[in-house]
Amino acid sequence: MHTAEHIAVLRREGELFADAVGRADLDSTVPTCPEWTVRELAHHMGRVHRWAALIVREACPQAPTDEQDEAAWGPMPADGALDAWLRDGHGSLVEILSNAPADLECWHFLAAPSPLAFWTRRQAHETTVHRVDAQGAVGDVDEVGAAFAADGIDELVLRFFGGRSRRLRSESAVALDVVTTDEPARWRVHIGPEGQHSERCDPDTTAGGADCTVRGPAGPLYLALWNRRPLTDLEVSGDPAVVDLWRERAVVRWS
Repeated sequence: MHTAEHIAVLRREGELFADAVGRADLDSTVPTCPEWTVRELAHHMGRVHRWAALIVREACPQAPTDEQDEAAWGPMPADGALDAWLRDGHGSLVEILSNAPADLECWHFLAAPSPLAFWTRRQAHETTVHRVDAQGAVGDVDEVGAAFAADGIDELVLRFFGGRSRRLRSESAVALDVVTTDEPARWRVHIGPEGQHSERCDPDTTAGGADCTVRGPAGPLYLALWNRRPLTDLEVSGDPAVVDLWRERAVVRWS
């Protein structure tokens, strides 16, 4: 997907997020993030948008300090001001990303074609996943489009869990294949004692060697890999303990 497409998704998803928060009991627990109330989820999203906006606006060459972060987002708003605070931070981020130069140079924390490509993609997916969280606290959850969901699986598998790191480990070496049925895409995640690494595979080839394969429409698969919905409406073949390993240990945290 292109930068402009990610910005368009970010614009829409941020508005849907704020709409859902506005309908919610702020003290209610977020079903997909039970450690958070809706209020805490909203505060998180507002902080993230302001944090990203700071980095792009100031072309920060390295991660902002705690003091810079706190100055960027300021004190958390009173409940009555929460909607305006959310929409202001989201709108500012969309504007900053829309006006940023293609050759922007700034800090970013995952491999990407460019810093601008990274920040537009990351913020589109961050906001989408938390929109799903917020909608889940108040009622029906809008589906995630297939092309965007496949892009998000690619980011999650190849960027968060693509390099040789020790983030996701198992005592014995196993391989998990992830296959979308409505988009031509397949990924393989290798997990072992030293960590994990991932790769794209030819979607037109029936790849052998995986200990477990999970396949389904990109939207539900995307949310399942982000632990936002169960695997019950997806096809799991092979050893289900391998996909359980992903769901238990493939955790991305922002603090």
